[in-house]
Amino acid sequence: MDVLYEDERIIVVDKPHFLATMPRGMWYRQTALIRLRERLGEPDITPAHRLDRMTAGVLVFVRDKASRGAYQMLFQNKQAAKVYECLAPCRPIARPRYGTIEPIAPPRPFPLVRRSHITKLRGTMAAFEEPGTVNAETLIERGERLMPVAPVRLPSHALYGVRASACRFETTPVRQDHSGLPGDAGDADIAGLAGISRIAGISRLVDASRIAGLEDGIHADAAGSMTCRYTLHPRTGKTHQLRVHMNSLGLPIVGDDFYPRIETRAYDDFSRPLQLVARRLAFIDPITDEPREFVSRVPLQAASCRRHP
Repeated sequence: MDVLYEDERIIVVDKPHFLATMPRGMWYRQTALIRLRERLGEPDITPAHRLDRMTAGVLVFVRDKASRGAYQMLFQNKQAAKVYECLAPCRPIARPRYGTIEPIAPPRPFPLVRRSHITKLRGTMAAFEEPGTVNAETLIERGERLMPVAPVRLPSHALYGVRASACRFETTPVRQDHSGLPGDAGDADIAGLAGISRIAGISRLVDASRIAGLEDGIHADAAGSMTCRYTLHPRTGKTHQLRVHMNSLGLPIVGDDFYPRIETRAYDDFSRPLQLVARRLAFIDPITDEPREFVSRVPLQAASCRRHP
């Protein structure tokens, strides 16, 4: 775990995929909380909020017991601005069964606000949407699509241990046309996205990280769609909210083994991480009144290299 920031009160880490925030079920030592306590020798460290085990990104811990309540209430009262990034298919959105879709700049489908009622029952792995009062809201923007530059052909002896640098991808800005399919970006689209970012109360993140991965010369998800980068602004914090909302639009996040269906894999299979990162976190420090902003460096990866037949 990389430490993004620390002072006498808080420690901000860049949590990797597959690492739970705190002990639960079979996970104890291999959690962000216990790793941090053992590394620093500080048994009183406590998380200010949580990230799912499969989600990577910015995570805040409190080391000062006297400040614990102030930072935890900051997140409980939704006073922290969160921005997530994910990879998902580039294709027209599906009409969800429950809830509503509100395009911000119609007739363009994106950006949009997705609202629904999400329920997560104790003892069940996946959450679901059903009729009811809205309790989950997400602003969703669609960004660049990931285009292959050239196919990679690897000899048979290179099947294992391939480095990501053997693959290349380029990213292309997209324009949302009337059909919902991505096209080329124009000035109006850029201005529109900047406006939405101001509405959301946080500057739009420009991620300069490069995507590594190529499969048989063209990257596609399981349904055969080109992959796009999406920026997600959750306005509520229901369990699995972002994963449920993306899936309800027919755009399941790459690597999601819960939505649209539960896929069972070994507990030590780390080959296909969920391509969802808590990219940016901003808030006013409840103790010092200073503005704080932290950005994750965890990359999103479109695919892993595989040998071309």
